[in-house]
Amino acid sequence: MIYITRKEHFNAAHKLFNPNWSEEKNATIFGKCANKNWHGHNYDLYVTVKGEINPDTGFVINLKDLGDLIRTDVTEVLDHKNLNIDVEGMNIMPSTENVAIFIWNKLAAKISIMGGTLHGIKLYETENNYVEYFGE
Repeated sequence: MIYITRKEHFNAAHKLFNPNWSEEKNATIFGKCANKNWHGHNYDLYVTVKGEINPDTGFVINLKDLGDLIRTDVTEVLDHKNLNIDVEGMNIMPSTENVAIFIWNKLAAKISIMGGTLHGIKLYETENNYVEYFGE
């Protein structure tokens, strides 16, 4: 088993805000992330695929094809969007954790068709904060 990772980048805005809570509680829990005028991040996305090496190609998966898939199904969907209101299927608070799960759900089945298995999503929200998701 070998693991290969593709890095992509996108920018997006969001707001962390629970409409069932008061403005004060949202501010206490989410701080600046509850800004009523939104805020944005420069996200770095790492998609790791695992599998066996194909003896004919030497690849687990063709990285050009993986990059095209990520751009089509993820970065073009999320880049320069407001995650709270612009993204079809993002029907949950767009925390970095939930965005990583959203990305997993967009990619996992298609990567399987391409011959690999999606192993993990690593999504950096800032240089200091990131999440990892392994489909569990």
